[in-house]
Amino acid sequence: MNINCRTIMRTMSVSQRQMVEIAKAVSYDAKLIVLDEPTSSLTENEIKKLFSIVNDLKSKGVSFVYISHKMDEVFEICDEVSVLRDGNMVLTKAVKDTNMNELISAMVGRSLDKRFPDVDNNPGDIYFEVKNLTTKYEPVLEDISFSVKKGEIFGLYGLVGAGRSELLESLFGVRTIASGEIVLDGKPLRFESSKDAMAYNFALVTEERKLNGMFGKDTIKFNTVITNLEQYKTYGIISERKMAEAANREVKQMRTKCTSIEENITALSGGNQQKVIIGKWLERKPDIFLMDEPTRGIDVGAKYEIYQLIIKMAKEGKTIIVVSSEMPEILGITNRIAVMSNHRLAGIVNTKETNQEELLRLSAKYL
Repeated sequence: MNINCRTIMRTMSVSQRQMVEIAKAVSYDAKLIVLDEPTSSLTENEIKKLFSIVNDLKSKGVSFVYISHKMDEVFEICDEVSVLRDGNMVLTKAVKDTNMNELISAMVGRSLDKRFPDVDNNPGDIYFEVKNLTTKYEPVLEDISFSVKKGEIFGLYGLVGAGRSELLESLFGVRTIASGEIVLDGKPLRFESSKDAMAYNFALVTEERKLNGMFGKDTIKFNTVITNLEQYKTYGIISERKMAEAANREVKQMRTKCTSIEENITALSGGNQQKVIIGKWLERKPDIFLMDEPTRGIDVGAKYEIYQLIIKMAKEGKTIIVVSSEMPEILGITNRIAVMSNHRLAGIVNTKETNQEELLRLSAKYL
């Protein structure tokens, strides 16, 4: 890692913190190491380094339990694979004796013919514009300009650290804009805070749901209603009945697996936690939905449901901007893709007319 060892952990990027955790795990001289979604925030080069370390330690007799939803990694690094579904072991096989389709079927309990639903939305006119946006504090985004149509699914791709999350945070009023403007339906906006963005019907699903996407010590109900409390008041007093109705409505709509809305959100799987987080924003009926790695760390079945939801929202006229570091995903669910490189916009491509090689080439443009 190219980083000062005296750096405070909270000031580091997600990928850097992940690498420190991995370094800590392998430094114990352990005979068994459990890696739980170790590559969820890593770049391709960092993943190659990790796999090199794993293979080296395997040759020295160290065993690994490798937990991942990225099945290409399972086939690359693992010798044996087991599939858990709803708390039950449903498949155990040598990796060489199985294939991706069999694993997907075991994970979701049914055959999944396609990894991505049909992107059959029809974007309208330009609805949202970013003009020459530059941010004030490090890491500084420089001169970002793009436009998104009403009902469009607009992807943001780039290597880890390219500025994708920072761009979404700037659009949501979390980061200070030094110059440039944000235009919604022809009207210039100025955000001083996320509260201002929410007033204009913006919503943001953050990259790290456990850190800043949910209240981990509270219930599904609380996490569903927290962004929309004014709507649940009767004569100025918050109504428990209205909050319960809202939470049950979103649990049903999102098909969240839980025992009740009073269950603690941390008792849910990652995919069901994400459904609660998305559901809380749906209660506000947003026009602009900013989604940062919305399917990170969740299984293929839950991913497919979230893809369907994204496309459904776009067909209803909502404008979606989605960040993903998984190239098949960004190519599978978007209409157009903007590629970030070193905090600058490297280019915008039509999804149906591009490929992985072009996205990688653009992502390295300003390195």
